[in-house]
Amino acid sequence: MTSLHPPSLLAILRRLGASLLVAVVVPAAIFYAQLVTLGMTPAIVAALVWTYAAIGWRYVARMPVSGLLLIMATVLTIRSVFTLSTGNTFVYFLQPLVSDGSLALLFLASLATSRPVVARVAADFYPMDRRLAMLPRVRRLFRRLTVMWGTVCLAKGLVGLWLLLSLSTADFVLVKSLFMIGMTGAAIAVTVWGSAVVLRKERLLPAV
Repeated sequence: MTSLHPPSLLAILRRLGASLLVAVVVPAAIFYAQLVTLGMTPAIVAALVWTYAAIGWRYVARMPVSGLLLIMATVLTIRSVFTLSTGNTFVYFLQPLVSDGSLALLFLASLATSRPVVARVAADFYPMDRRLAMLPRVRRLFRRLTVMWGTVCLAKGLVGLWLLLSLSTADFVLVKSLFMIGMTGAAIAVTVWGSAVVLRKERLLPAV
């Protein structure tokens, strides 16, 4: 059932910002700080420890664990185990670029189904039930955002590969992180704006 008191745009932004901070920004910052001070292995371990500590804290505190954090934990675990067991650091940086390409295909392929990818993760950020998800405006929004995020993931993968082949390890981590944050931030801004427009038209988003 749809919430009788839908969250404000500010509340949605806080929730989104918290998810991104915990799942993406903090582990990236920890990784870079450890890389330039202690080296590759401590950087990998520190980022992995942070991610699992964040999940563990939420379970202990009986807080919901976002889908984004679980996805990042899965991807980071695969990268870390492979790199630490083989010593192949190039693949550690290549794997997320391949993942971006795979995500792009997943987003775009899901358009052939009744529930594109964005429709499956929307409940992480807004109370969602079947009736709300089936509204024509909302369904169109999900499809358009799925196309946009598929395109963003593809661009991230291609640009990231170019940077990986062109820069030193430390420079790659810094430039890629800044580029990804900028591109992802722009995509998030478009997502929030488009979602707010639709939700207000459906009278499901109160004024800030």
